[in-house]
Amino acid sequence: MPVPRGVPLLLLLIAGLLYPTQAACGQQSPTDGTPADPGNAPRDPAPDAVRLPDGILDGGTGWLNTSHPITMKELRGKVVLFDFWTYCCINCMHVLPDLKFLEQKYPNELVVIGVHSAKFDNEKDLDNIRNAVMRHGIEHPVVNDSEMTIWRKFGVRAWPTLALVDPRGRYLGSRSGEGGREMFDTVITAVIRYHRTAGDLDDAPIAFDLETRRAASTPLKYPGKVLADEKSKRLFISDTSHNRIIIADLDGSLVDIVGSGQIGRQDGSWPKVEFDHPQGLCLVGSTLYVADTENHLIRTIDLESRTVSTLAGTGVQSLQRRPLGALEATSLNSPWDLCHVDGVLYIAMAGPHQIWAHELGSDRLQIHAGNGREDVINGFLAEASFAQPSGLAVSKNRSAFYVADSEGSAIRRVPVALDGAVITIAGTSELPRGQSLFAFGHVDGRGSVARFQHPIGVVCRENTLYVADSYNHRIRTVDLTTNHVDTWLGEAQPSDLLEPIYFNEPSGLSVAGNTLFVADTNNHRICAVDVASKVMRVLKLDGLQPPQIATQHSGLRLSADAVTAEEFVVPPAGKVSVRIRLSVPKGGKVNDLMPVSWELANLEGNILDAGSAQRGKATVHDDVATVSLSFNPAAESGILGFRIRYGYCESESDLCRIATADWMIPIRIDPQSSSQQIELTIPQRKATSEFTLPRTVK
Repeated sequence: MPVPRGVPLLLLLIAGLLYPTQAACGQQSPTDGTPADPGNAPRDPAPDAVRLPDGILDGGTGWLNTSHPITMKELRGKVVLFDFWTYCCINCMHVLPDLKFLEQKYPNELVVIGVHSAKFDNEKDLDNIRNAVMRHGIEHPVVNDSEMTIWRKFGVRAWPTLALVDPRGRYLGSRSGEGGREMFDTVITAVIRYHRTAGDLDDAPIAFDLETRRAASTPLKYPGKVLADEKSKRLFISDTSHNRIIIADLDGSLVDIVGSGQIGRQDGSWPKVEFDHPQGLCLVGSTLYVADTENHLIRTIDLESRTVSTLAGTGVQSLQRRPLGALEATSLNSPWDLCHVDGVLYIAMAGPHQIWAHELGSDRLQIHAGNGREDVINGFLAEASFAQPSGLAVSKNRSAFYVADSEGSAIRRVPVALDGAVITIAGTSELPRGQSLFAFGHVDGRGSVARFQHPIGVVCRENTLYVADSYNHRIRTVDLTTNHVDTWLGEAQPSDLLEPIYFNEPSGLSVAGNTLFVADTNNHRICAVDVASKVMRVLKLDGLQPPQIATQHSGLRLSADAVTAEEFVVPPAGKVSVRIRLSVPKGGKVNDLMPVSWELANLEGNILDAGSAQRGKATVHDDVATVSLSFNPAAESGILGFRIRYGYCESESDLCRIATADWMIPIRIDPQSSSQQIELTIPQRKATSEFTLPRTVK
């Protein structure tokens, strides 16, 4: 993404870290916890690195995924990776899997801190960032750098930028853009090796207070796109963050569900298939095409055989701007929306800022429009520039389609004919040096006078184009005879009220007859609007529940020192109590003011009862925490992952700490068993983080 003007250049120091360190033949590596031979100890990868000031994180206007603002002092002993991002940015989204990879590889040594430095005005709001954090499954702390204060302190110039800090708080350098996983992996390994040997690495696990633990469960979770088919009277919904496709009728009655809810790429029968944050939908005959965005795939749903298969993509994000090879040998890059004209499937490829095309029945993809440069520039198909195209709508005469060019806050018209030219019908274009990417707002008017703020969805009805102006929380219209833009429905602020009508970052639109269907993404709902009267109702989708597997596989990752408990034999019916006696290092007292939280998940087998909670607050009496749960009576055995988290304070100070303990618990179901209790003992260990709380100690 282009950089804001006036931000100083950051000198990249990280290349100096890529010096190999070697252990003697047969010697254990320091990474396994065994001290290295002093004669062959790894050297400091960055002896001249400068320590960051303790107040460098001051200036944030709110924190997420943590119970308190985090300081550099608190992070001492950890390798820290700062991710400067803004949630509109497709490149920032592409970095998230790399961060998750590094977090999982170094769960105890590495802490990732997201620094959200907004591009759009809407992205400065903490609640909007919270939705983005939960939508993308981010599990590390995020600070709202709404005034770009921390951005300027680090000298950042572009989204995304990753900056690395060592366990002594020394700044090691940074890298902008995508594709740095291997480099950071190499550097982090070297840094951990040195600082473990030097004795200043803290590898005690940290448990953060995730936003998802406070979020209510909803039948839909951040639905991205919606498709209404008037002929078959069916409604298809991308239940994006539940990783599945919902089929209903046009009145909202649930018909079927495609997908287990588990993130993955598995093809096959509907109940078992997997998606990863699917978005755009396109119906051709009895085949529903799906832009499986974060899998970087195009999938097909056969509505007759009730099966799913992969049409195109390898499952690996492409770094190329041109398709190479056959369909399943060609890597894609964040396909976001789809439309169909005369046997050709058009793909809004958000990652490389292009429109791709696939002639149905062939084995090839090709570029239809876009040179791959992120901008809003008109011209012949191969010369035009797009900026993260995210929505497609076929014109009335089917000679063209309209594009919601999200990062450019513009609406484009793309001809089907290969000798045509791309034009911008609303919003800015042709501005120098990518300035169109920063020309946004909320202005009604004709053509280039109009301003949008990150529009994502479009649909055409007669001579009117309806636009999901996502960050303005409104539905706008474009008169296709005059290119005049008007605000059609919605208020300026996000809400779920119906009188007057509000939206919260709507993303998908579709129309059937006189009804406009809206995927009201952050409100987790589908709305139906009568076009003539503007009366809106929310589709109830009676009977739809969150996917059970997505709830059970809640992202719980046990620490490396999780304790394997003895096998517990329990009866198939009734509640079982898990009792944990809380303990703290010498000199500490349990903090009565911090709730004792717990989390569990199936590690092996479907052992939990479908109605059993996956996380919550434990009851505590005399320093004994009690959790009640029940098991699946149809199961025979399995292994539970269980985590408990609590606070304690030092007796002579206000310094408080968080302690966590993890177990793997083998469970066997036996009708002959009468045991109703599981006893666990917390091992003594170091605290995991520091903070200040009011103290009431025993």
